[in-house]
Amino acid sequence: MEEPKQEKKKRVVPGRLFVKAYLYYAVLGIVVACIIGVLFLNMYQQATRRQYREQLEEQASSVSARFQEFIANKDYENCLGYLEILGETRDYEVWSLQNPYAEKPMKSAMANIEFQDIGQANFTNLIYSAFMGKERFLASYSEIHGCTMMSVGVPIWDLDGEVCGALLISTSMETQDIVLERSKYMILYSILVALGVSFVLALGFAGQLSRPVREIRDTAILLAEGRYDEKTGIKRKDEIGELAKTIDFLADKLTENERIRAGMEQMRMDFFANVSHELRTPITVIRAYTETLVDGVVTEEEKVHQYYTRMLSECKSMERLVGDLLLLSKMQNPDFMVEKEPVNLVQIFGEITRSADAIGTAKNISIRIEHEKDIYLMMGDYDRLRQMFLVIFDNAVKFSPENSVVHVRIREQEQELEVSIRDEGIGISAEELPNIFEKFYKSKLRQNAKGTGLGLAIAKQIALKHNGNIEVSSEIGKGTEFIFRFPVLLPEELKCSN
Repeated sequence: MEEPKQEKKKRVVPGRLFVKAYLYYAVLGIVVACIIGVLFLNMYQQATRRQYREQLEEQASSVSARFQEFIANKDYENCLGYLEILGETRDYEVWSLQNPYAEKPMKSAMANIEFQDIGQANFTNLIYSAFMGKERFLASYSEIHGCTMMSVGVPIWDLDGEVCGALLISTSMETQDIVLERSKYMILYSILVALGVSFVLALGFAGQLSRPVREIRDTAILLAEGRYDEKTGIKRKDEIGELAKTIDFLADKLTENERIRAGMEQMRMDFFANVSHELRTPITVIRAYTETLVDGVVTEEEKVHQYYTRMLSECKSMERLVGDLLLLSKMQNPDFMVEKEPVNLVQIFGEITRSADAIGTAKNISIRIEHEKDIYLMMGDYDRLRQMFLVIFDNAVKFSPENSVVHVRIREQEQELEVSIRDEGIGISAEELPNIFEKFYKSKLRQNAKGTGLGLAIAKQIALKHNGNIEVSSEIGKGTEFIFRFPVLLPEELKCSN
């Protein structure tokens, strides 16, 4: 009983490729998430500060313009009240200062702080810039307020276009810091969620990558064990799909080679069986005659001569059989190459006709050859081609009645040379026709009694070695026709051969 086939091994533990692919995806996801998180936080912080700055600068410009109105209207007393209201409603700290470097500093009634009373160096730099007619922005941590303060210094222009004073407006960014801190937690939470999702997706991606590779590996192991019918079953349009297709192609080739090997093994066994069968009879006959002569059973000179003649005939038959076997074995070798040269078929058949006339003399069989021109060139081995056609002529004479004709036609059509050899013999039955080229096949007719059954097999191998083929048609009582087709010799091939 045949052992049941083992199924492909199902691996539960993830392979190294799966782990590596998963780690690559995971590390890549973490790095990308961290980079995106840091960039987003920085962008969000910068955008928030820019928005605060723009609002503060816009407010400072508005206050500076209002001071110009106070100066134009000489309404000095209401300036400070305006600043107090602004500080209370907008949560701003607003200071106005005289410009001591101006020719006409603004009225002291419009200033709520003296320049020398400003203790922080950062604020001093802002005011100096304002005295020079420039707006300057500053965001820094204030120890007094315990948070980040955003400040802006802007100049106050009088009616003559001179900087007569400066405004310093500051606002706390504590609210923004709280929002940023909360945003950090939200972004961090989003990153963790995204990483979790990416890790799950990475499992799928790693599986998509490692699973087909594992299946290809398992299939390769089964092929190594001789399971050539196994296939990967993977249909993908990528490099892995190409690899799987290659493995499946290899499986098909191995299956085909195994089938060829089994066929050749069967042919080898049949070959030895047939050789043993063919040699058994002549060896038995020779042994029987030899034992009879050695034992002295036959003493009559005429009888002894008759035994020797039979023994010689059997030896010649074995010699012919061995020669045919060696020739057939050589022709069937895939590495055997015939030596080819330009050959004229008309010349070959001229020599064959002379030989065949001698063969057919006893039965008064004639040969008729038809050809439209005197030269039909092909690349081939002259002696092998002659041997092939003689095999067909020998059979034609052997199975033809007396006073008949063997017809030969040579012609060229569609870049092929066609040779037809037709006899008027007894023909071949439809049941036997498919088997006539098999080794040791012989019909039961008396004409085949002395044959080896290898002639047509040798003829077919010679035709194949010349890139040709043989077709046979036959009808009982009307004869048999063998048709050979070979590639015609082209002019460029003739030049290369010369």
